[in-house]
Amino acid sequence: MRLPYAIAVALIFAVSAMLSLVAAGFAVSKIEDASELAVRRALNLKGHDWAEVQSDGLRVVLTGTAPDEATRFNALTAAGTEVDTSRVIDEMEVAPTENLIPPRFSAEILRNDRGISIIGLVPASQDNEDLMARLQRLDPDVTVADLMETADYPKPKGWDEAVTYAVDALSDLPRAKISASPGLVRITAITDSQEEKERLEQELSRAAPPGLRIGLAISAPRPVITPFTLRYLINDEGGQFDACSAQNEEARDLIIATARQAGLTGPYSCTIGLGVPSPRWSNAAQLSIRALAELGQGSVTMSDADITLVAAQDTNPLLFDRIVGELENALPDVFVLHAVLPEPEPDNPVGPVEFTATRSPEGLVQLRGRVGDETLRDMADSFARAAFGSEQVYTATRIASDLPADWPVRVLAGLDALSHLHNGALTVTSDNVSLRGVSHDPEARAQIAGMLSDKLGDAQDFTLAITYHEPPPPADAPPDPEICEEQIAEVQQGSKIAFEPGSATVVADSRAALDQIADILRECGPIRLEIQGHTDSQGREEMNQQLSQARAQSILNELRGRRVPTSSFSAVGYGETLPIADNDTEDGREANRRIEFLLIRPEPLRDTESGLETMEAEIETPETDATDAGPEEQ
Repeated sequence: MRLPYAIAVALIFAVSAMLSLVAAGFAVSKIEDASELAVRRALNLKGHDWAEVQSDGLRVVLTGTAPDEATRFNALTAAGTEVDTSRVIDEMEVAPTENLIPPRFSAEILRNDRGISIIGLVPASQDNEDLMARLQRLDPDVTVADLMETADYPKPKGWDEAVTYAVDALSDLPRAKISASPGLVRITAITDSQEEKERLEQELSRAAPPGLRIGLAISAPRPVITPFTLRYLINDEGGQFDACSAQNEEARDLIIATARQAGLTGPYSCTIGLGVPSPRWSNAAQLSIRALAELGQGSVTMSDADITLVAAQDTNPLLFDRIVGELENALPDVFVLHAVLPEPEPDNPVGPVEFTATRSPEGLVQLRGRVGDETLRDMADSFARAAFGSEQVYTATRIASDLPADWPVRVLAGLDALSHLHNGALTVTSDNVSLRGVSHDPEARAQIAGMLSDKLGDAQDFTLAITYHEPPPPADAPPDPEICEEQIAEVQQGSKIAFEPGSATVVADSRAALDQIADILRECGPIRLEIQGHTDSQGREEMNQQLSQARAQSILNELRGRRVPTSSFSAVGYGETLPIADNDTEDGREANRRIEFLLIRPEPLRDTESGLETMEAEIETPETDATDAGPEEQ
């Protein structure tokens, strides 16, 4: 039976449609599988094994949890290299941010004559008001600028100690920059002298807590010398400097070499500083010293651009005139010469016209001799009482007429110079101011020479005979830390500190040695000390480490019980890692079981950026994750 034409056509269309659907479904499945495999392979090659890939028709759906936003974006990029980016559906999530590494906290404090400022990133729990109040108390007359930002993270280990130490250190540093970070404080400062620099380095090193690392870059720049002074004398004993200033090392060497040719005896060095009146200062000094050497005896004083040449009393006038004329023509233009040839003494002198003042080693001062009027007597007495103390001055001067017009200036300048000596005598005459005595300051002679040349003016002569004696040490000064360390070592050589076997308990026989060590440490004051515990190699390494730490802490507790200040001490156990003898013998193991007291000594480092010498003392290295440390700490 033959089907109607219409039905046959309908059946053909139905079969064709079914075949098309089957072919389309098969093609889509192939495309889905190929896309999914390609994307999965690309993600695996990039290390994104956490991502899941699902195909939905022509779409590629990415799911999973990325560790961070950058990783999620990198996964999308990798998928886009295999299929069209419009087909990639992003349903990935990003892990919560609670475990992000906290920021690197640091604070930088700047202090100068205009004020104090602090800038940096600090924890939100930091009491900024209290910190600003502490900074303001350092100098109530200046403003304190708060430029800090905060982050809501816990305070890292060592933060409070670093900030507290930084503020305390700033109290002694009027011009400084201090950078504080967890466990580390770096100090850059300027002092007025080398002595002040050494004192601050010692005090700052002692004051640091045991677990804090410190870096010190303290400089002592060249002083400003006012007036810029040089004074050279030649007498029967040879040549000598009362004062010598130079602008650099080259000028100093030229001046010293010329003085040696002119009879300088003994070692001497000029003070290098700022304030030279002319770049040709060394040339003028050489010419002046050579002229004095030709005269034979006398003195030459240079105060800034003024030069005073005083010849001996019996100098030949013709020789004096020739040398003075040659010197005036040879000197650089900026310098002015004042030449003095003393007049011969009269055959029948009436008597000395002089004013004298003496200061005894006990501090008692006596004023005697002549003054021009009642006003000068009261002035000299008041000046002396202000300089030496009201109860230390005895005045027995008398009023005389016909004194030189500059007598008051000479008397007061001489008293001012005497106040720089520990003991001495001042004599003021009509043609000379003479000062002799003892000083505890090695620079006193040069300072007094500069002061007298400035106050007495041109063409004035003065004589200095000042001896330097080292000042006696203060009665209550603590001994040198190295001496303390040696004394403790001597005690341990005579009686070793021992413990009960396998315990941190000190045996009774060692308590006498601990008493001696405690007495030494109380005398030494706040030194930085590390108490080290060591064991032999018997037993497990971990147990030996714990035992050595417990024994070092036990010694620290014993010292505290004996009223020794231990705020700058630390107890560290090293276990079996630092043997001093062979652990294969009983004697060697006995030597390795020990307690050591190590003085922490700052080591000088060279700061290549600033050119300053840095003192860095390290007690303990804080346990800081490298990811939490900046490049400087790493």
